[in-house]
Amino acid sequence: MSFNGLGIHLGNVSRLSDALTRSISAENPTGAKGEGGKATEGTGAVAARELGQGWKVSPSIDLAGNSVVTLADIDGPGAVQHIWLTVKPDAWRQLVLRCYWDHEETPSVEVPLGDFFCNGWCTRCNVSSLPIAVNPAGGFNSYWEMPFRQHARITVENLSPDEVKGFYYQIDYTLTEVPDDRAYLHAQWRRNNPLPYMAVHTLLDGVQGQGHYVGTYIAWGVNNNGWWGEGEIKFYLDGDTGWPTICGTGTEDYFGGAWDFEHPKGEYGIYSTPFLGLPQVIKPDGLYQSQQRFGMYRWHVMDPIRFQQDLRVTIQALGWRSPLEGERRYLPLQDDIASTAFWYQTEPHAPFPELPDLNELEVI
Repeated sequence: MSFNGLGIHLGNVSRLSDALTRSISAENPTGAKGEGGKATEGTGAVAARELGQGWKVSPSIDLAGNSVVTLADIDGPGAVQHIWLTVKPDAWRQLVLRCYWDHEETPSVEVPLGDFFCNGWCTRCNVSSLPIAVNPAGGFNSYWEMPFRQHARITVENLSPDEVKGFYYQIDYTLTEVPDDRAYLHAQWRRNNPLPYMAVHTLLDGVQGQGHYVGTYIAWGVNNNGWWGEGEIKFYLDGDTGWPTICGTGTEDYFGGAWDFEHPKGEYGIYSTPFLGLPQVIKPDGLYQSQQRFGMYRWHVMDPIRFQQDLRVTIQALGWRSPLEGERRYLPLQDDIASTAFWYQTEPHAPFPELPDLNELEVI
């Protein structure tokens, strides 16, 4: 059959294919055919002691402190089509998700776990988008297609010295031929806390090769009164230096909203749609929870930003000064901005900046 089983949508979901479906979980850590549910030891062994093998003996794993665990080790060609996982919210910034394609030495995906799934504040937030869905209570789902030709390795690192108990996961993939025009998923996390005065936050820099930018998630913590989202996002493509090819009109505009996200009057309007969302608004509580915090995503699935050689992406943090007299003036902000950028590109990729340590990742 000619259909390789990739690029699934409602228009082709009825097509037959010779692609093979496999799934990795704590009940079948290799994803091998006919090897699911055979565990005799695991986190459910005590609960299943009267039932025996095949009765949810190994539904999850525990992550030792300061350890790296390989979740998936797959020989290709093929593609990861769905990831589901869950773990307690306190661990979402201390666990780092990494993906390595085709035996590369450095990861193409390196993001704190919660931020990859649009939950950067370690506080549960439901998301109803197409690539990322987060459902009650803390069920993380990714539908980003992740092709590989020779090999795929997915790991999770626990940066904390403390053990993390109850890490549940399932990685669904297909083994099939991958056409030459399928690129590799990349994702990178960066943070400024706080952003220096009159500086811009860099989401991406130094990207080299051909590809297309497909998404942004930002966990934005505001450190001032007043509106905070006047800043422009800028995409510097293929040799742009001083001036970008693409320049936005404001932060809330880029994320698909308008007029300060205000709806109804005096309130932020939370929304989560297939490609755009402000699903999380964390309000101060008058005591220990002192900061305004926001979670926003923008998926360029229908409008990918294509580059042939290189890419740099920045965003401004901009509010308003209180008018002393005359016209209002902009106020450059010094906020806590943590971004996750998603893009596809050819390999090899340029090295990522070194990921900060646990204290620099922490939600504080």
